[in-house]
Amino acid sequence: METISKFEEIPSWQKARQLTKEIYRLTTTEKFSKDLILRERTQRAAVSIMTAFAVGFGRKTNKDYASFLVLAHGFAAEVKSCLYVALDLQYIDQQAFDKISEWLDQISNDYGFL
Repeated sequence: METISKFEEIPSWQKARQLTKEIYRLTTTEKFSKDLILRERTQRAAVSIMTAFAVGFGRKTNKDYASFLVLAHGFAAEVKSCLYVALDLQYIDQQAFDKISEWLDQISNDYGFL
């Protein structure tokens, strides 16, 4: 097994980066972008997933890293919860919800959270 030397090599960080890009794309659509609170919260939670992996890795201890993995999992749940609101308000369609939901599950499953 190869040792990871920087956070950019963490597969879940890479997936979270893709997820964040997609979240920003979705939240800039006409309907979603007008809901400033939901848009900002969804974007912040997505960025927080990435950041939790990076900060945890940067702490250089397994205990700290594990704590930040738990935070990343929580932020993934927050994104999913926000997307339920967006789906219910028809800011996004079921296909977009399912795509992002699958990514969130993959990110969490990489570390056995779900």
